[in-house]
Amino acid sequence: MAKLSTEELLEAFSELSLIELSEFVKAFEEKFEVTAAAPVAAAGAAPAAAAAEAEEEQTEFDVVLESAGDKKIGVIKEVRALTSLGLKEAKDLVDSAPKAVLEGVNKETADKAKETLEGAGATVTLK
Repeated sequence: MAKLSTEELLEAFSELSLIELSEFVKAFEEKFEVTAAAPVAAAGAAPAAAAAEAEEEQTEFDVVLESAGDKKIGVIKEVRALTSLGLKEAKDLVDSAPKAVLEGVNKETADKAKETLEGAGATVTLK
């Protein structure tokens, strides 16, 4: 059998119907013990891995007050210290927990705020 060039092969494949081409791919996979879908699956996994890396490299955090705990007055004072809220606004924020105290802050600021609020008796999460 004479060797066919890539162009000759493509020309022969272009004359096949989709069903005939599908049967050829199955026969090719069986003959050479390969899977035509493997490169597609690997390419599909790459964007998912990139998305996971992007989530790991989060740069902005929200400090969310889940509950004030037993020492509500101390938590209100810390909320006022962390924000520019007045007494009434800080009290309303604490009363309406779960509520974001700080939004879009860097990791260091978020950790410090969380530590401060937890020290006052509050339950805090970072998102």
